[in-house]
Formats: sequence, C-alpha cells, structure tokens
Amino acid sequence: MIALLKKEMFNDRLREVLSYVPSAIFPAIIFPAIFLDSTGSIQLEDNPKILAAIIATIVGVLSRNIIATIFSGLISYWTIIFVL
Repeated sequence: MIALLKKEMFNDRLREVLSYVPSAIFPAIIFPAIFLDSTGSIQLEDNPKILAAIIATIVGVLSRNIIATIFSGLISYWTIIFVL
C-alpha cells in the first residue's frame, strides 16, 4: 500500500521514521536462519552459522562493501563446514 503512494505525499518526519523500517526487518529475517535449527529450537553450540555471521559482520564493518561481506560469510561458512 505504501509503495503505491508518492514520496512527495509524506512529510519529512514520516520519511525519517520509514527509513528505519529495513533496519528493523532485516534482523527478524536473519535471526531464525542463523540461530534456529530444523526443529525450531535455538542452537548455540557447534553452530557454524554463528561464526560465519560474526566473520561476515566484521568484514562488512571494516570494508563497507556488501559483496565482500556476502563472499566472506559464504566462504567462511563453507570452510567451517567442509574443512574443519
């Protein structure tokens, strides 16, 4: 519904509030993929996804490059699974 409205219809305050929506939704999408197992319970021990997410976060913060962040997360995850 909001996508059908023109940006000029929103005042500055509403635009500012809506700018935080992607930041609020992203963790809700990512959390289950990293921390929950196939049964829906939280898996913190022996979870390679957590370490890969930490590595990807560090690379993302330091490089400020989304491609480097994605590749570092994928490569670290695959390395942890297949090599270690």
